Amino acid sequence: MTTTGPHPRFAEALRTLGLDGLDARIRRFPDETRTAAEAAAAIGCELSQICKSLIFAADGVPVLVLMDGASRVDVELVRRELGVDKVARADAGVVRETTGYAIGGVPPFGHRTRTRVLADRGLLAHDVVWAAAGTPHTVFPMAPAELVDHAGATLVDVRERAS
Repeated sequence: MTTTGPHPRFAEALRTLGLDGLDARIRRFPDETRTAAEAAAAIGCELSQICKSLIFAADGVPVLVLMDGASRVDVELVRRELGVDKVARADAGVVRETTGYAIGGVPPFGHRTRTRVLADRGLLAHDVVWAAAGTPHTVFPMAPAELVDHAGATLVDVRERAS
C-alpha cells in the first residue's frame, strides 16, 4: 500500500464529522495491525487501549460492537441487549458489504451503511483508545467518550466475564 493516510472513505467521514484535524494524528505502520495485539505492540500501548470494531449478525441484521482489545464480546449479552433470537460473528463478505472496509481495518465510524452500534463500557476506563482508520496499517487515537459519540453508540455491558 502506498497511501500514508486513512482509507479515503474514512477520510471523508472525518471531514463530514468536522474531525479534519484528526488526519494529522493518524499513525501508519509498515506492518499490518490487523489484530488488537499487533496494534498494541506497534503503538506501544496496553492491549485494552485498542478499540476493536466488530460486526455481528443479529437475527441476520448487521450490528457493530466496539470492544476493548483485551476483552471478548459475550454474544449472549449482545443478544439480550438487542432482544433478538440469534447473534453470530459476521463473515468477511458481510463486514465489507456493511462497512466498506476489510476485517482488521474497520473503523468505529465512517461506514458504507448505518448500523446499530453498541460500545462496551470498558472502553471508558482509558483516557485515550486507538482504533483502525480504515486499513490494516492505520490507527488513530481518540478519547473513548468522543469515539462513542461519533460512532452513535449505545453504552452497554457486553464483555465476556471470566468464569
